[in-house]
Amino acid sequence: MSLHNLTPAEGSIKKGKRIARGEGSGKGGTATRGHNGQKSRSGYSKKIGFEGGQMPLQRRVPKFGFTNINRIEYQGINLDKLQSLVDSGKITDTVDLDTLIANRLARKNDLIKILGGGELKAKLNITVHKFTATAKAAIEAAGGEAVTL
Repeated sequence: MSLHNLTPAEGSIKKGKRIARGEGSGKGGTATRGHNGQKSRSGYSKKIGFEGGQMPLQRRVPKFGFTNINRIEYQGINLDKLQSLVDSGKITDTVDLDTLIANRLARKNDLIKILGGGELKAKLNITVHKFTATAKAAIEAAGGEAVTL
């Protein structure tokens, strides 16, 4: 036995239908595509969401909502997140944009807003774009300073 006379086991390989190879094959003529119509033509492909000419779902359902092009999006940071950074020793007394970017709480082009979630025990001088009223009160109650850019 050598490579040139190896054959697969009996029945392990099925012969595929040879479509459109003449009338004698039994699959000539229309090549199993039926007569006429879009699906019989070459290059046919159904569009995604096509419902046979019926108005498709994505066009039947109305548009919803409104997007304000002038909306200003802030990256919110809670007080408890700042407190956890103080506890871990990553920040000491001042918090500014560079500190927050270094600790991956914001990206360099983000506008930052300090939110009043959680407790702040440390005395921090925080300089960011915006504060909520509760956050500002909590920072000043802890003896810190809230400076708006």
